[in-house]
Amino acid sequence: MKMNIVGIAGIALCAAVISAMLRRYHQEYAILLTVAVGVVILVELLNSLVPSLQQIRTLLSSAGLTSDYAVILLKTLGICFLAQFAADSCRDAGENALAAKVELAGKLAIVALALPLFEKIAKTAAGLTGTA
Repeated sequence: MKMNIVGIAGIALCAAVISAMLRRYHQEYAILLTVAVGVVILVELLNSLVPSLQQIRTLLSSAGLTSDYAVILLKTLGICFLAQFAADSCRDAGENALAAKVELAGKLAIVALALPLFEKIAKTAAGLTGTA
């Protein structure tokens, strides 16, 4: 399934216009609309990423790398997308401080997720230098 950027852009523009009209009288509905449309767009994007994920898996296996690297990569991408979506939704609701906290939580989650990878790299480097 290919990503239909024209359709996504159309949905986003329609939602932005409706949200701008709703914001005058019912700001809470405008926020709900933008979050709902954002979720629809994210689902469409995730559906279009499935072939790419299969290709990444094939490339990693042909390079002789374990699936651990792919898992870390995919989880990191997921954290990035979710944190950005949540932060943008918070900003749309006028909660800039909360958006900054969500972004910080996403960054810390990525660092925690990547720690085993850093450990493997450090052991490899120590083995190459003969310090291990």
